[in-house]
Amino acid sequence: MNYDRRKFFTSIALGVGATAFPNFIEDFDQLDPVKTSTDINQEDVSLWFKKIKGEHRVAYDGSQPHNTLPIVWNWAFLESNNSLGVKDSNMTAMTVLRHAGIVFAFNSSVWEKFKLGELVSFNDNQTGKPSLRNTVYEPMEGDMPLPPIQGIKDLQNRGSMFCVCDLATKVYGSAVASKMNLNPDEVYKEMIEGILPGIKLVPSGVMALGRAQNENCAYIFAG
Repeated sequence: MNYDRRKFFTSIALGVGATAFPNFIEDFDQLDPVKTSTDINQEDVSLWFKKIKGEHRVAYDGSQPHNTLPIVWNWAFLESNNSLGVKDSNMTAMTVLRHAGIVFAFNSSVWEKFKLGELVSFNDNQTGKPSLRNTVYEPMEGDMPLPPIQGIKDLQNRGSMFCVCDLATKVYGSAVASKMNLNPDEVYKEMIEGILPGIKLVPSGVMALGRAQNENCAYIFAG
């Protein structure tokens, strides 16, 4: 890799990931980038954003796990509007999983194999240790801050939308590969294959937030 490309990748890595896993800062200059690309169809992505519906629309910026708030606030939007007589069919809550928040988009096999809980300092409430599973897709008792709060799967069934940043997946895939002495392309491929059902892969989280606002979604920072 030539110097300019490495410098560019390192700059992105520092901006996207340094605050999420500071123990890796000294290693960023040695990261090998993911060379594999996922074919993300432009028309398909545009049509996905057209699924945003209803009078009441919000996009949550889930840049950090933040004690599950990117998921909690999605649920809270639905519930609070329900209390005012608004039906799920007349609103959309979208959560954009980007930066360290991307971990919520992956299945538990990816969490366990690549130690995602340790990577982003997210603990399992059941063990008090870095999580080895996705606790917010189909949460068990005690996984969420309060018992009524639903996970991603149930929220999707109510019409909520979730997407994940491809750019951050590449950067974090490289960080995982560096730490575990693995091939970054293989790590990235497994992460992409491990995206949970119904979660849309988008080129970047910031692009998704912009598209959501084009569809008249209010923007709320969720962590």
